[in-house]
Amino acid sequence: MLTQIKPFPQTAGPLIVEFIVEYLPHMETIQIVLDSELRIAADQAARRYRLNRSQLVREALREYLLRLETKAREERDRAGYRKNPPVREEAHGWESEAAWPEL
Repeated sequence: MLTQIKPFPQTAGPLIVEFIVEYLPHMETIQIVLDSELRIAADQAARRYRLNRSQLVREALREYLLRLETKAREERDRAGYRKNPPVREEAHGWESEAAWPEL
């Protein structure tokens, strides 16, 4: 059985591509699962900021990973200060440096 291929119908104007799909050789394609509500919200945000869905997800993931690293550093600092609390006399000499100058 042969399948017939029909030509595109004549249109009033040029065909328009809504999104450009990026292909960058250093990137990998992955599959993620989103519920409908999150996917719709992501698509709306991507349109609002003129990004494609992949760009939006990459940017969001970068920001999230940065927040995780910041939280981990803060927790390491807190643990260090709990283990070795600062001595009041050490900070006393810096109080004049931290004060706002008189106008």
